[in-house]
Amino acid sequence: MKKRKLGTQGLEVTEIGYGSMGISAAYGSSNRQEGIDTIRKAYELGVNFFDTAQLYGWGENEKVVGEAVRGFRDEVVIATKFGFTRDYGTDSRPEHIREVTENSLRYLGIDQIDVLYQHRVDPEVPIEDVAGTVQSLIAEGKVKYFGLSEAGSETIRRAHAVQPISVLQTEYSLFERGVESLFPVIRELGIGFVAYSPLGRGFLTGSAKPAVEYEANDMRRTDPRWQPGNFEKNLEATKRLETLARSKGVTVSQLALAWLLAQGDDIIPIPGTRNEQRLRENLGAADVVLTKEDHSQILEILPNGGFGARYSTFLMPTWI
Repeated sequence: MKKRKLGTQGLEVTEIGYGSMGISAAYGSSNRQEGIDTIRKAYELGVNFFDTAQLYGWGENEKVVGEAVRGFRDEVVIATKFGFTRDYGTDSRPEHIREVTENSLRYLGIDQIDVLYQHRVDPEVPIEDVAGTVQSLIAEGKVKYFGLSEAGSETIRRAHAVQPISVLQTEYSLFERGVESLFPVIRELGIGFVAYSPLGRGFLTGSAKPAVEYEANDMRRTDPRWQPGNFEKNLEATKRLETLARSKGVTVSQLALAWLLAQGDDIIPIPGTRNEQRLRENLGAADVVLTKEDHSQILEILPNGGFGARYSTFLMPTWI
């Protein structure tokens, strides 16, 4: 698989990465061994970029990723994140960053975290203190590259002035395009971009079903895009995208990922799956070429993204 550069500090990863959250959280029941096997298969198929976080099971997901990559750790890039509390508040105090980092190193079973993100901006802690703490961790050899997640332009500039940021991670897909407003800033500063939920939390796979049909521990039961009114509109848009995809001999997932890859060679999507067939399908998107006409048709179907907010109100990030 081809590689892309993220930022100007030397970070380089495969053009499609792997998001591991769904192995441990947010998408219903899961099987730990199935997750490990899928990560190993992703590596066999050429993926070298694996994303996890403290939040995803409070260490359990990091343990899964660590176990999965143990035999080839030096050949892959591992990203994890700090900054949440167990009640979904934020805590990026320097001492907490260090505590979480030490835990992540232990859970992952590694000596150095390749990419350490602030998962959400903490309004109570100056971003300069956050960047300075990560800078110290880099100097100590515990972290290699610094990233931010769901941060706005002012925060990005202030952090970058202290410790160069390699990558910004934020939700981005055909359903969610708000982050495009930040692209001029990150490109000015030479910061790469990682797109999470690149398939709209599964809606853009063509397998979406009404919210009530998901398990109680699946976030899609309450996701605004699955609620009556929005669901039907998103389903119709996805069906139109499927028709276009079939005309090209690809799946709607591949169409959606190919569209993301075409938005810039500094963009890396990290779709997650626990299914080998879906994994192979996702990686096949790297070979899909979209024409100008394809792009026009896609934007005609979804000119402003999907219908409904991407999070319920209390979880919605605020960019500053």
